[in-house]
Amino acid sequence: MKQSRSLLESLGYPSGDLYNLPDSNKRFPDGAQYRIELPSVEGPRALEATLNEIDKYGITVHRISQGSGIMLQTDDEIKEMCRMTAERGMELSLFVGPRGTWDISAQPFTSAGKSIALRHEGADQLVYAMEDLKRGADLGLRGALVADEGLLMMTKEMKKTGMLPPDFVVKVSVQLAAANPVSVKLMQDLGADTYNVPTALTLPKLAAIRQAIDIPIDLYVEVPDNFGGFIRYYEIPEIIRVLSPVYIKFGLKNHPDVYPSGKQWEATNISLCQERVHRAALGIQMIERYYPESVTSELGAAGLGVPKV
Repeated sequence: MKQSRSLLESLGYPSGDLYNLPDSNKRFPDGAQYRIELPSVEGPRALEATLNEIDKYGITVHRISQGSGIMLQTDDEIKEMCRMTAERGMELSLFVGPRGTWDISAQPFTSAGKSIALRHEGADQLVYAMEDLKRGADLGLRGALVADEGLLMMTKEMKKTGMLPPDFVVKVSVQLAAANPVSVKLMQDLGADTYNVPTALTLPKLAAIRQAIDIPIDLYVEVPDNFGGFIRYYEIPEIIRVLSPVYIKFGLKNHPDVYPSGKQWEATNISLCQERVHRAALGIQMIERYYPESVTSELGAAGLGVPKV
Protein backbone atom coordinates (compact mmCIF):
# COMPACT_ATOMS: atom_id res chain seq x y z
CA MET A 1 0.00 0.00 0.00
CA LYS A 2 2.97 2.33 0.39
CA GLN A 3 2.94 3.43 -3.24
CA SER A 4 -0.76 4.31 -3.15
CA ARG A 5 -0.44 6.18 0.14
CA SER A 6 2.60 8.05 -1.14
CA LEU A 7 0.75 9.14 -4.26
CA LEU A 8 -2.12 10.51 -2.17
CA GLU A 9 0.35 12.40 0.04
CA SER A 10 2.21 13.82 -2.97
CA LEU A 11 -1.09 15.25 -4.23
CA GLY A 12 -1.86 16.90 -0.89
CA TYR A 13 -4.37 14.35 0.42
CA PRO A 14 -4.22 12.40 3.67
CA SER A 15 -2.83 8.91 3.08
CA GLY A 16 -5.36 7.29 5.42
CA ASP A 17 -8.15 7.97 7.87
CA LEU A 18 -7.01 10.16 10.78
CA TYR A 19 -7.45 8.04 13.89
CA ASN A 20 -5.62 10.60 16.02
CA LEU A 21 -8.55 13.03 15.44
CA PRO A 22 -6.52 16.25 15.19
CA ASP A 23 -8.00 19.63 16.05
CA SER A 24 -9.21 21.55 13.03
CA ASN A 25 -7.78 25.07 12.86
CA LYS A 26 -10.13 26.01 10.02
CA ARG A 27 -12.99 28.39 10.76
CA PHE A 28 -15.99 30.18 9.28
CA PRO A 29 -15.22 33.70 7.97
CA ASP A 30 -16.25 35.19 11.34
CA GLY A 31 -13.92 32.88 13.28
CA ALA A 32 -16.67 30.52 14.48
CA GLN A 33 -16.30 26.74 14.66
CA TYR A 34 -19.91 25.67 14.20
CA ARG A 35 -23.37 26.69 13.09
CA ILE A 36 -26.77 24.99 13.48
CA GLU A 37 -28.96 23.80 10.61
CA LEU A 38 -32.58 22.62 10.61
CA PRO A 39 -33.59 20.73 7.44
CA SER A 40 -36.96 19.78 5.94
CA VAL A 41 -38.75 23.04 6.74
CA GLU A 42 -41.33 22.65 4.01
CA GLY A 43 -42.93 25.98 3.22
CA PRO A 44 -43.93 29.24 4.93
CA ARG A 45 -46.24 27.78 7.57
CA ALA A 46 -43.68 25.18 8.62
CA LEU A 47 -41.06 27.94 8.77
CA GLU A 48 -43.36 30.13 10.85
CA ALA A 49 -43.86 27.26 13.33
CA THR A 50 -40.11 26.60 13.39
CA LEU A 51 -39.28 30.22 14.21
CA ASN A 52 -41.89 30.30 16.98
CA GLU A 53 -40.39 27.16 18.48
CA ILE A 54 -36.85 28.58 18.21
CA ASP A 55 -38.03 31.60 20.20
CA LYS A 56 -39.64 29.31 22.77
CA TYR A 57 -36.37 27.47 23.42
CA GLY A 58 -34.21 30.58 23.09
CA ILE A 59 -31.69 28.93 20.76
CA THR A 60 -29.79 30.19 17.72
CA VAL A 61 -30.31 28.48 14.36
CA HIS A 62 -28.21 29.71 11.46
CA ARG A 63 -29.60 27.85 8.45
CA ILE A 64 -33.05 26.68 7.41
CA SER A 65 -33.10 24.18 4.54
CA GLN A 66 -35.94 22.57 2.63
CA GLY A 67 -36.35 19.51 0.45
CA SER A 68 -39.39 19.99 -1.77
CA GLY A 69 -37.72 22.60 -3.87
CA ILE A 70 -38.00 26.01 -5.44
CA MET A 71 -40.19 24.70 -8.27
CA LEU A 72 -43.13 23.75 -6.05
CA GLN A 73 -43.52 27.11 -4.34
CA THR A 74 -45.18 30.23 -5.69
CA ASP A 75 -43.27 33.48 -5.96
CA ASP A 76 -45.14 34.82 -2.95
CA GLU A 77 -44.34 31.74 -0.85
CA ILE A 78 -40.63 32.02 -1.63
CA LYS A 79 -40.67 35.75 -0.90
CA GLU A 80 -42.39 35.09 2.42
CA MET A 81 -39.77 32.53 3.44
CA CYS A 82 -37.01 34.90 2.34
CA ARG A 83 -38.53 37.73 4.36
CA MET A 84 -38.94 35.68 7.55
CA THR A 85 -35.35 34.42 7.49
CA ALA A 86 -33.81 37.73 6.36
CA GLU A 87 -35.43 39.52 9.29
CA ARG A 88 -33.41 37.28 11.63
CA GLY A 89 -30.18 37.12 9.64
CA MET A 90 -30.69 33.40 8.93
CA GLU A 91 -29.66 31.52 5.82
CA LEU A 92 -32.42 29.98 3.70
CA SER A 93 -31.51 27.09 1.41
CA LEU A 94 -34.14 25.61 -0.92
CA PHE A 95 -33.61 22.51 -3.05
CA VAL A 96 -33.50 22.73 -6.82
CA GLY A 97 -36.91 21.60 -8.02
CA PRO A 98 -36.61 19.26 -11.02
CA ARG A 99 -34.58 16.16 -10.22
CA GLY A 100 -34.29 12.54 -11.25
CA THR A 101 -37.04 11.20 -9.01
CA TRP A 102 -39.52 13.66 -10.52
CA ASP A 103 -38.64 12.86 -14.12
CA ILE A 104 -40.37 10.26 -16.28
CA SER A 105 -37.42 7.86 -16.02
CA ALA A 106 -37.97 4.73 -13.94
CA GLN A 107 -34.28 4.16 -13.22
CA PRO A 108 -34.08 6.28 -10.01
CA PHE A 109 -36.78 4.05 -8.50
CA THR A 110 -34.93 0.78 -9.11
CA SER A 111 -32.67 -0.78 -6.47
CA ALA A 112 -29.63 -0.34 -8.71
CA GLY A 113 -30.57 3.16 -9.83
CA LYS A 114 -30.86 4.89 -6.46
CA SER A 115 -27.37 6.36 -6.77
CA ILE A 116 -28.61 8.64 -9.55
CA ALA A 117 -31.90 9.48 -7.84
CA LEU A 118 -31.52 13.26 -7.67
CA ARG A 119 -29.26 13.79 -10.66
CA HIS A 120 -30.51 15.46 -13.81
CA GLU A 121 -31.01 13.17 -16.79
CA GLY A 122 -30.31 14.89 -20.08
CA ALA A 123 -29.58 18.48 -21.04
CA ASP A 124 -33.18 19.69 -20.69
CA GLN A 125 -33.34 18.67 -17.03
CA LEU A 126 -30.09 20.53 -16.45
CA VAL A 127 -31.54 23.65 -18.04
CA TYR A 128 -34.69 23.37 -15.92
CA ALA A 129 -32.55 23.17 -12.78
CA MET A 130 -30.54 26.23 -13.83
CA GLU A 131 -33.80 28.11 -14.40
CA ASP A 132 -34.97 27.09 -10.93
CA LEU A 133 -31.81 28.61 -9.43
CA LYS A 134 -32.22 31.80 -11.44
CA ARG A 135 -35.83 32.18 -10.34
CA GLY A 136 -34.95 31.70 -6.69
CA ALA A 137 -32.14 34.24 -6.87
CA ASP A 138 -34.39 36.78 -8.62
CA LEU A 139 -36.86 36.45 -5.72
CA GLY A 140 -34.13 37.15 -3.14
CA LEU A 141 -32.95 33.64 -2.32
CA ARG A 142 -29.22 33.35 -1.62
CA GLY A 143 -28.84 29.62 -1.01
CA ALA A 144 -29.87 26.35 -2.66
CA LEU A 145 -29.20 22.60 -2.49
CA VAL A 146 -27.94 20.70 -5.51
CA ALA A 147 -27.32 16.97 -5.96
CA ASP A 148 -25.77 16.71 -9.42
CA GLU A 149 -22.12 17.23 -10.34
CA GLY A 150 -22.98 18.82 -13.67
CA LEU A 151 -25.34 21.32 -12.09
CA LEU A 152 -22.75 22.03 -9.42
CA MET A 153 -20.19 22.94 -12.06
CA MET A 154 -22.75 25.09 -13.84
CA THR A 155 -23.45 27.08 -10.66
CA LYS A 156 -19.80 28.11 -10.72
CA GLU A 157 -20.15 29.24 -14.33
CA MET A 158 -23.46 30.97 -13.58
CA LYS A 159 -21.75 33.06 -10.92
CA LYS A 160 -18.98 34.00 -13.35
CA THR A 161 -21.49 35.23 -15.93
CA GLY A 162 -23.82 37.02 -13.50
CA MET A 163 -26.68 34.53 -13.80
CA LEU A 164 -26.29 33.91 -10.05
CA PRO A 165 -25.07 36.41 -7.45
CA PRO A 166 -21.48 35.81 -6.30
CA ASP A 167 -22.66 35.44 -2.69
CA PHE A 168 -25.16 32.68 -3.56
CA VAL A 169 -24.38 29.71 -1.26
CA VAL A 170 -24.37 26.41 -3.14
CA LYS A 171 -24.99 23.60 -0.66
CA VAL A 172 -24.38 20.07 -1.92
CA SER A 173 -26.99 17.57 -0.78
CA VAL A 174 -26.17 14.47 1.25
CA GLN A 175 -27.61 12.49 -1.67
CA LEU A 176 -24.72 13.30 -3.97
CA ALA A 177 -22.79 10.97 -1.63
CA ALA A 178 -19.11 11.74 -2.27
CA ALA A 179 -17.46 10.11 0.75
CA ASN A 180 -13.65 10.36 0.70
CA PRO A 181 -11.11 13.20 0.73
CA VAL A 182 -10.50 13.15 -3.04
CA SER A 183 -14.15 13.00 -4.10
CA VAL A 184 -15.24 15.72 -1.65
CA LYS A 185 -12.30 17.93 -2.71
CA LEU A 186 -13.57 17.49 -6.27
CA MET A 187 -16.97 18.82 -5.15
CA GLN A 188 -15.24 21.87 -3.65
CA ASP A 189 -13.34 22.44 -6.90
CA LEU A 190 -16.55 22.15 -8.92
CA GLY A 191 -18.18 24.96 -6.93
CA ALA A 192 -19.55 23.65 -3.64
CA ASP A 193 -19.68 26.33 -0.95
CA THR A 194 -20.70 23.79 1.72
CA TYR A 195 -20.87 20.00 1.57
CA ASN A 196 -23.25 17.58 3.30
CA VAL A 197 -21.23 14.41 3.93
CA PRO A 198 -22.86 10.94 4.06
CA THR A 199 -24.41 10.22 7.42
CA ALA A 200 -22.55 7.05 8.49
CA LEU A 201 -18.95 8.26 8.25
CA THR A 202 -16.84 7.77 11.37
CA LEU A 203 -14.85 10.61 12.90
CA PRO A 204 -11.48 9.32 11.54
CA LYS A 205 -12.95 9.25 8.01
CA LEU A 206 -14.46 12.70 8.47
CA ALA A 207 -11.19 14.05 9.86
CA ALA A 208 -9.41 12.96 6.67
CA ILE A 209 -12.03 14.75 4.57
CA ARG A 210 -11.63 17.89 6.67
CA GLN A 211 -7.88 17.88 6.08
CA ALA A 212 -8.47 17.86 2.31
CA ILE A 213 -11.06 20.65 2.04
CA ASP A 214 -11.60 24.19 3.32
CA ILE A 215 -15.36 24.63 2.84
CA PRO A 216 -17.82 23.97 5.70
CA ILE A 217 -18.94 20.40 6.26
CA ASP A 218 -22.64 19.77 6.93
CA LEU A 219 -23.25 16.73 9.14
CA TYR A 220 -26.49 15.16 10.36
CA VAL A 221 -26.24 14.35 14.08
CA GLU A 222 -29.78 13.00 13.98
CA VAL A 223 -30.55 11.23 10.76
CA PRO A 224 -33.89 10.47 9.06
CA ASP A 225 -34.50 6.73 8.81
CA ASN A 226 -34.08 6.59 5.04
CA PHE A 227 -30.49 7.84 5.53
CA GLY A 228 -29.70 5.52 8.44
CA GLY A 229 -31.61 6.73 11.50
CA PHE A 230 -28.49 7.44 13.58
CA ILE A 231 -28.49 9.71 16.64
CA ARG A 232 -24.97 11.03 17.42
CA TYR A 233 -25.54 13.70 20.06
CA TYR A 234 -22.69 12.74 22.39
CA GLU A 235 -20.29 13.04 19.44
CA ILE A 236 -21.22 16.68 18.75
CA PRO A 237 -18.40 18.25 20.82
CA GLU A 238 -15.78 16.11 19.05
CA ILE A 239 -17.43 16.75 15.69
CA ILE A 240 -17.00 20.48 16.27
CA ARG A 241 -13.40 20.16 17.44
CA VAL A 242 -12.32 17.91 14.57
CA LEU A 243 -14.47 19.15 11.67
CA SER A 244 -14.67 22.94 12.13
CA PRO A 245 -16.12 24.78 10.26
CA VAL A 246 -19.16 22.53 10.50
CA TYR A 247 -22.93 22.82 10.31
CA ILE A 248 -24.50 20.63 13.01
CA LYS A 249 -27.65 19.38 11.31
CA PHE A 250 -30.67 18.09 13.20
CA GLY A 251 -32.83 15.81 11.15
CA LEU A 252 -35.42 13.60 12.79
CA LYS A 253 -35.65 9.85 13.28
CA ASN A 254 -39.11 8.30 12.60
CA HIS A 255 -39.67 10.97 9.93
CA PRO A 256 -42.11 10.06 7.14
CA ASP A 257 -41.08 10.75 3.55
CA VAL A 258 -42.96 13.98 2.86
CA TYR A 259 -41.27 14.96 -0.40
CA PRO A 260 -42.53 16.62 -2.44
CA SER A 261 -44.56 18.31 0.23
CA GLY A 262 -47.68 20.47 0.13
CA LYS A 263 -50.96 21.19 1.90
CA GLN A 264 -51.61 17.46 2.29
CA TRP A 265 -48.60 17.27 4.65
CA GLU A 266 -48.80 20.69 6.31
CA ALA A 267 -49.99 19.60 9.78
CA THR A 268 -47.43 16.78 9.83
CA ASN A 269 -44.66 19.10 8.66
CA ILE A 270 -45.41 21.61 11.41
CA SER A 271 -45.26 18.87 14.04
CA LEU A 272 -42.00 17.53 12.62
CA CYS A 273 -40.47 21.00 12.59
CA GLN A 274 -41.44 21.62 16.20
CA GLU A 275 -39.78 18.39 17.32
CA ARG A 276 -36.70 19.14 15.22
CA VAL A 277 -36.23 22.38 17.16
CA HIS A 278 -36.57 20.41 20.40
CA ARG A 279 -33.83 18.05 19.18
CA ALA A 280 -31.61 21.03 18.34
CA ALA A 281 -32.12 22.37 21.86
CA LEU A 282 -30.94 19.02 23.24
CA GLY A 283 -27.87 19.08 21.00
CA ILE A 284 -26.99 22.65 21.93
CA GLN A 285 -27.13 21.66 25.59
CA MET A 286 -24.59 18.92 24.80
CA ILE A 287 -22.27 21.58 23.40
CA GLU A 288 -22.76 23.82 26.42
CA ARG A 289 -22.10 20.90 28.77
CA TYR A 290 -19.07 19.29 27.12
CA TYR A 291 -17.46 21.96 24.91
CA PRO A 292 -18.47 25.34 26.36
CA GLU A 293 -15.39 27.07 24.96
CA SER A 294 -16.40 26.31 21.36
CA VAL A 295 -17.39 29.30 19.24
CA THR A 296 -20.58 29.67 17.24
CA SER A 297 -21.63 32.38 14.79
CA GLU A 298 -23.91 35.31 15.38
CA LEU A 299 -26.94 35.55 13.11
CA GLY A 300 -26.19 37.54 9.98
CA ALA A 301 -22.53 36.48 10.04
CA ALA A 302 -20.31 36.57 6.96
CA GLY A 303 -20.81 33.60 4.66
CA LEU A 304 -24.44 32.95 5.57
CA GLY A 305 -26.76 32.93 2.57
CA VAL A 306 -29.20 35.42 4.09
CA PRO A 307 -31.89 36.35 1.55
CA LYS A 308 -31.96 39.81 0.00
CA VAL A 309 -35.41 41.38 0.41
